[in-house]
Amino acid sequence: MTPQARATKAAEAMLAADIASRSLGMQITQIAPGAATLTMRVSDKMLNGHGICHGGYIFTLADSAFAFACNSYNRLTLAQQNQITYISPGKDGEMLTATASQTALSGRSGVYDVMVTGEDGRTVATMRGLSRTIKGQLFIEDGELA
Repeated sequence: MTPQARATKAAEAMLAADIASRSLGMQITQIAPGAATLTMRVSDKMLNGHGICHGGYIFTLADSAFAFACNSYNRLTLAQQNQITYISPGKDGEMLTATASQTALSGRSGVYDVMVTGEDGRTVATMRGLSRTIKGQLFIEDGELA
C-alpha cells in the first residue's frame, strides 16, 4: 500500500467513526501522510455573545485537522497537548479552513502545526499539537492478522 493510499484509507475509517466532526459539517478536502486540510462553515449556532464564531468551534476544527494528519500513518495517535492562539474572528456563514502539517516525528511523539484561515485568506488561529502514538490501527492492512 502506498503512503497516500494508507493516508486516504485511514482518513475514511476515522471520519466514519468521528461523529463530532461530521455533526459540525466538517469536510476533508485534502489528506496526505502527515497532513490534512478540513473545512467547516460557521453557522449561527456557533456564534458567541459577540456575534463571532466561538473559540471552541475554531479549536475543534483545528484539533480535527490535527487528528486526521497524525493518524494518516494508520497508527492510532492521540493528542498529548494542544495550544491555540486566536488571531482574528470567524464570521457568521464563513467557511473556515484548517490545514495541519507535521513538523517533527520521532518514535511515538509528533509535532504538528495547524493554520486556520477565513475565506478571505486571513489567519483566524494557529495551533500547535503534540501527538502520542498508542497500540492499534484504524484498519487492518493487507497481509496482517487482526
